[in-house]
Parts: sequence; C-alpha cells; structure tokens
Amino acid sequence: MERLQKVLAQAGVASRRKSETLIIEGKVKVNGVVVTELGTKVSNSDRVEVEGVQLVKEDYVYYLLYKPRGIISTVDDEKGRKTVLDLFPQVEQRIFPVGRLDYDTSGVIIMTNDGDFSYLMTHPKFGIKKKYIAKVKGIPDREALRKLEKGVDLDDGKTAPAHVKMQTVDKKAGTALIEITIHEGKNRQVRRMFDAIGYPVQKLRRESFGNITTHGLNAGEARELTKHEVKQLRVLAETGKIG
Repeated sequence: MERLQKVLAQAGVASRRKSETLIIEGKVKVNGVVVTELGTKVSNSDRVEVEGVQLVKEDYVYYLLYKPRGIISTVDDEKGRKTVLDLFPQVEQRIFPVGRLDYDTSGVIIMTNDGDFSYLMTHPKFGIKKKYIAKVKGIPDREALRKLEKGVDLDDGKTAPAHVKMQTVDKKAGTALIEITIHEGKNRQVRRMFDAIGYPVQKLRRESFGNITTHGLNAGEARELTKHEVKQLRVLAETGKIG
C-alpha cells in the first residue's frame, strides 16, 4: 500500500506537491469515488483516475533543457504563453519541470515524469545546489555581498547562507556579473535577494543544477540525462556527495 499522492507522482502525473493539490481539489478518484484526503493509501489493484483518465504507469524519462528566456516553466499557461513543454513535441510521457525558472531567466532545468525524483531535487532538506550568474545594476561592495552570504530577509522568510563570488565589473556601464549558489527554491529568490541589497538583476542564468550544466547545448535545446547522471543526482540528494 502506498499513499495516493506518491502513487500519482510515481506514475508521472505531476510532482508530489502538485499531486497533493489535485487530490485536495477533488480531481482524483479511487475505485470510482472522489478522494480528497491526503493520507489515503491505495494498492496495485485499485483503479485510480485523475480528471477522468485512468492512471497508467509510464517509463521514467529525464531530460536536461537549456531553457531560453521568454518561456514559462510550467506545463500550461493561462495567458497562452509558450511553455517548456512546447520544446518537447516528440515526448509522449507526461513530463513536467523540476522546480521553476522565471520567465526572464535562462539556464539549466530538468524535465521528468518521476515525481519522487523531482521531490529529491527540489526539497530544501536535500540541499541540491543551484549556481546562477547574475548581471546586476550597480557594483556591490564586499559588505553588500556578505549580506547575501549570510542570508537576507525576504517577505517569505530569511534565505539560507549562499556562496557569492564577484566575476567581472564593468565600471563604464555600471554593472557587475556575480556568481551566486543557493540550495533553496523560493519564488524569484535570486532576483529578490539582489533587490534586498539594492542591486537589481538585469539578466539571470542558471549555470548548474547539482553537477548538471548546459555544456554542449544552445538555448532551447535539450538532451536526455544519462542513467549515470540521474544516479549521481540521487546520490547527491541522499548523501551530499557525487556518486
């Protein structure tokens, strides 16, 4: 017996958190009966339906996407904007993005139909590090960068300590390129962190997700992760070390 939200996630319906939302909203039936209780457990013999469609277990797939700017990192958009799914027209599985990148942020994003894997990659307790390169307006001094390193207060709480490194400075343009590594995933976190110290982000790219980078890809291109890469990410989440 497994919890219903875990079964949905393992079947590739959505991430575990999104699966919980589907249950709460009454969109899931077990043996013809709507279930809204998150603690519900089901077995292999139970018939599970999501929005009228019977659950069928899919083979797990894992893709690395170099997300370009101007793309929404969700499976659909109420405003009709282009989403990351539009970049995978040939993929039959119901994949979804692992976490999010802002509309105006480019870089590494993983796509999968494995909800448990997504949970390992995104929950802060597993500490998967994400490295960003931010072009900011103004040139922060050492004290400003130290605030990012220690954590800054945002509307939804204080950020965890970050690793910050000044890369280059353009005194003529009055801008700087700064490398920042975090392991959290608050909404628009990096942009809000720089806003908090008075240096707004003009351009942002996620350089790496754990040990995965976009090396060899152009913006908008994707490739399947190797079995070894997936294993490395799992081990990284579970042990904090590359397997």
